[in-house]
Amino acid sequence: MTVLNTLRAAYAKHRVYTRTRNEIAAMPRDVALDLGIFPEDASKIARAAVYG
Repeated sequence: MTVLNTLRAAYAKHRVYTRTRNEIAAMPRDVALDLGIFPEDASKIARAAVYG
């Protein structure tokens, strides 16, 4: 894998992470709590979903 491909893959993962984090954080609190998600944990949840 070339350096350029590695950078592209990292950037793509970062975009998915950012989108996921923002969607979780913007979720209405009552819906998030019904799903067992705390909006304050959006970064942690998104990181686990994208990076493992």
